[in-house]
Amino acid sequence: MTSNQPIEPRGAVLAVCRHPVDGTWLLVRRANPPDAGLWGFPGGRIDPGEDLFIAASRELMEETGVTARGEGVITAFDSIHRDENGALLFHYVIVAVKCVVVGPVTMPVAGDDALEAEWLDLPAIEALGVRASAGVAALARLAAPGA
Repeated sequence: MTSNQPIEPRGAVLAVCRHPVDGTWLLVRRANPPDAGLWGFPGGRIDPGEDLFIAASRELMEETGVTARGEGVITAFDSIHRDENGALLFHYVIVAVKCVVVGPVTMPVAGDDALEAEWLDLPAIEALGVRASAGVAALARLAAPGA
């Protein structure tokens, strides 16, 4: 992208997936900016023409090796990043998608742009503090049954 081209919002997804037996959440530690080194839900860009539920399932598989099906939208929010002078670097509209494991539950294996992948309970997610992307624990609480 050249500097004279306007930056337009892009669609992205987060795959919010719970273990069907113990209720833990599947998180990854990201390898790439903007949240490199931080824990968060698997996710990434929606490809042109791709359904957002398919995108969430694909991102989850690429980053963790776990097969799941996108079943519903939990929430959506903006991720807007600017440089030190206030110039827009990028803008994503992120849709958090509830994903349900399909078939046998497998141990996650970090892949694609994930450094690590683990099933974590809510206290462990909350204990991550600054080692997690903003809003991860709040999103897990929002997606929990009865929320």
